[in-house]
Amino acid sequence: MSAYQLSDLKREFSKEELKELYKKMWDIRWFEEKVDEFFAKGMIHGTTHLCVGQEASAVGSCAVLNPDDKITSTHRGHGHCIAKGAEVNKMMAELFGRTTGYCKGKGGSMHIADVEKGNLGANGIVGGGIPLAVGSALTAHMKKLDYVTVCYFGDGATNEGSFHEALNLAAVWNLPVVFICENNQYGMSGPVKDMVKIENISERAKAYGFPGVTIDGNDMIEIMNTTEEAVERARSGNGPTLIEMKTYRWKGHSKSDARLYRTREEESEWKEKDPIKRFQEVLIAAEVFTAEDAEAIRKQSKKDIEDSVEFAKEGPMPTKEDLLTDIYA
Repeated sequence: MSAYQLSDLKREFSKEELKELYKKMWDIRWFEEKVDEFFAKGMIHGTTHLCVGQEASAVGSCAVLNPDDKITSTHRGHGHCIAKGAEVNKMMAELFGRTTGYCKGKGGSMHIADVEKGNLGANGIVGGGIPLAVGSALTAHMKKLDYVTVCYFGDGATNEGSFHEALNLAAVWNLPVVFICENNQYGMSGPVKDMVKIENISERAKAYGFPGVTIDGNDMIEIMNTTEEAVERARSGNGPTLIEMKTYRWKGHSKSDARLYRTREEESEWKEKDPIKRFQEVLIAAEVFTAEDAEAIRKQSKKDIEDSVEFAKEGPMPTKEDLLTDIYA
């Protein structure tokens, strides 16, 4: 059960809005499970990094953003894209390499962007989106625009030079950016405790003179409240915040990862903390919906993802004439 109840939410959401957030969590779960299936069958090529088990960090944080707020994502970015309003049809088509995808079939899993929705793009480079987020925030600062940029990255990225340089500049310039570290316990195959000396990565914010906080990355209510505080702080001109959301990826680092570095017992313990199940319990307790309603939403989400597969399969493949299009801006 969640440590927080719906009554603890600092912002009021309608029942329909809460149901939509719940559905987005299932959209992410089903999308990732379907992608995992197709990679195993050799129907999708390249590689992919799935975020099954991490649905709350994306959906909860995006829930408190304005439509014109921006995000930057990571190689494990499908959840961020869906949470910020991406169309699952175009996402699935991109993974199938079809011209109906977000990057016309040329980008694949790690390069989905939807600038119209404020998604400045996933990024295959570990920590690559962090300086881009600071650049976006600098634009808002210099042009006196009202949007905030939320920057997602994993625990491994916090040991990259881009992390430290970008956080320092964001602090010096007091930029409207929120840094969200999705600490899923492992950087590829190494546990976080072997990678950093401190207990909480959020403590690193102290070095740059702005707040850092560590929260339960599987608790939707805590995520929504904490992110809203950070976003409002940024929007009001008080600078950045570093939020560490402790969560867990159920799958391997990438499609080729057999997860030999951790036990199945550990995985089972984290699956008991399933963020979708916990949010469902909160919504049922608050009488937002019944268990039957929740099941209907789950089934509708599954159908929507299956429909996205059919959309993807029907899309045309790029031709050799398309090779040199969209190369130059």
